[in-house]
Amino acid sequence: MSEGDRMDERKPQRAIEALRQFLETPLDRLLGGSSGADPAAQALSLFREMAARVPAYGRFLAEQGIDPASIREPDDFARLPLTDKANYLLRHPLADLCRDGRLESCDMMAVSSGSTGKPTFWPRFVSDELGTAARFEQAFHDSFAADRRRTLAVVCFALGTWVGGLFTTACCRHLAAKGYPIMVVAPGNNKTEIWRVVRELAPQFEQTVLLGYPPFLKDVIDGGIAEGIDWRPFGVKLVMAGEVFSEEWRDLVGERAGIAEPAFGSVALYGTADAGVLGNETPLSITIRRHLGQDPEAARALFGESRLPTLVQYDPRARYFETRDGTLLFSGSNGVPLLRYHIADKGGIVPYDAMLRFLAERGFDPVAALARERGTATPPGRGLRSLPFVYVFGRSNFTVSYFGANIYPENVTVGLEQPPIAGWVTGKFVLQAVEGLDQAPHLAIAVELAPGIAAEDAKRDAIAQSILAQLLRLNSEFQAYTPPEYRLPRVTLKPTGDPDWFPVGVKHRYTRK
Repeated sequence: MSEGDRMDERKPQRAIEALRQFLETPLDRLLGGSSGADPAAQALSLFREMAARVPAYGRFLAEQGIDPASIREPDDFARLPLTDKANYLLRHPLADLCRDGRLESCDMMAVSSGSTGKPTFWPRFVSDELGTAARFEQAFHDSFAADRRRTLAVVCFALGTWVGGLFTTACCRHLAAKGYPIMVVAPGNNKTEIWRVVRELAPQFEQTVLLGYPPFLKDVIDGGIAEGIDWRPFGVKLVMAGEVFSEEWRDLVGERAGIAEPAFGSVALYGTADAGVLGNETPLSITIRRHLGQDPEAARALFGESRLPTLVQYDPRARYFETRDGTLLFSGSNGVPLLRYHIADKGGIVPYDAMLRFLAERGFDPVAALARERGTATPPGRGLRSLPFVYVFGRSNFTVSYFGANIYPENVTVGLEQPPIAGWVTGKFVLQAVEGLDQAPHLAIAVELAPGIAAEDAKRDAIAQSILAQLLRLNSEFQAYTPPEYRLPRVTLKPTGDPDWFPVGVKHRYTRK
């Protein structure tokens, strides 16, 4: 019998130690205790472990001409080459990406399709889930006060091998094991089953948290209303991942779900299949983002683009962020540990004090604004942590170029979320820039109508004008570069689930080249 075929006696101890630390450590200490550990020093320690124990990373360093012994100080860390899917992950056997070259050192496999559609496998161990469980705990504790409210957590991400559903279910169960009065139910992305469990179980809890992909949760809420569900008595909260959404979208869905306090009613997670959840929205980050959504000039000054990114806070002891040419790098310990990993997300980092200073210079105090919004049911001080911020736009290849201006799907989204248009559409669309020789240049936008809504010229024209108004308000490049006669989009209205534009059961793409 080979060593790989034997029981691994180290795994139980590894799992017990990780679970004990998570279950017995209060959130305040998880986020702020860590003995003042230096994040850069922790990243350097991860490098040393990977160089010694991960076969693929040892070969990668040798190919790059890097002697591990030459990386002694945190300042040396910046000399290390970047890793990404092409130059690292896809060039080595999956087992060699794990510690000691042992795939069986992990206990579960997840799959992601990414933006290419080709599945990627991500092994992990239970201890990897607990780092992400801390992000969920921060959301449930700080935003939803789930430590003192009986909470039904309804997992609406797809189940099976795909990373979201089972990972989310596991993290919520870890919170319940820690003592939170949480009951987890996982109907997956089956709307009929979601509505059934909500009808039967939600009345027995003080609040119901729906966890899923933002457009799908909107479909769940809208479809539930059509099915006769009144969401307001259920104390609905939302946890979302996978897509940037606007503050108009948060308001629209929050109104339909009966969410009275936007900063305490929903949380977006910045997560990846590669490394779990890297950061999460907090009541403070939402308050700041909502303010910047009303001040496009300040948002451009801070973020450098004419669109509003997802803005989250992160624990620098759990994930070490860097930036390179306007994109994010991160380092973190996982089933496949990653170092200076270039995920191709556009974004940046803002230290906590720098963020508050930037806003103060423009006359806004987010801490005071958050205190004014906090309802009587939310304990004082919830949602205020002096953690750094990271903002993320997502992949740059989802923009289209029109007369040299970058047109972002986020700009179009806001146009579709204005009244009364929001009641006519699902929120899904496909954006194209047409600049060929055969026809006049124009922005072509196919828009999915809500169920039961008929295509009418008046609706089409109103939608086009609304999108144009938001492009002019939010996108200074569009305003400066696009000749007036070519600004009005050409909108076409498509029925719900149109197979050519909005096929059911497929992750939607908002642009076509």
